[in-house]
Amino acid sequence: MSEGPMPQVKGYSATQIALHWIVAVLIALQFGLNDAIGTAFRAVMRGEEAVTGPLVPQHVFGGILILALMAWRLKLRMSRGAPLPPAEEAPPLQLVAKVTHGLLYLVTIALVISGGLAWFGKIGAAGELHEGMTGALLILIGLHVVGALYHQFVLKTNIMERMKRPLD
Repeated sequence: MSEGPMPQVKGYSATQIALHWIVAVLIALQFGLNDAIGTAFRAVMRGEEAVTGPLVPQHVFGGILILALMAWRLKLRMSRGAPLPPAEEAPPLQLVAKVTHGLLYLVTIALVISGGLAWFGKIGAAGELHEGMTGALLILIGLHVVGALYHQFVLKTNIMERMKRPLD
């Protein structure tokens, strides 16, 4: 049974905007909490007792919260849709934006899953994957920010307004 075409929306909803910024802040915090859990994980993998202060569970629960919020974001995006790219944007830039957004979702979710497998399953390879993907996520976040700034200040599409105020 087909549900038909995705509804066309002018902008993101207030919930989509809030989720975007909450996840962005949580991801930034995860980078700050990384050292403590990395040290604890390496100790556990060496068979030592891990010293876990409050930063370790904060990183773990932060990851679980990010996963839940990303699932909510995907559900909203699939049910509500997203605005079209600016009409004046060249097709190659539209493709770069689409791929970057898709990879942001994919890498963020994969980071949480690999981190959970590493921490709860004590799987060293998952920990290495988790650590390696943090660099990929930083690059994707950089592309995302540079793209938004390019749109705002070079193309003057005012695209950043989409993540400030709901239009529908």
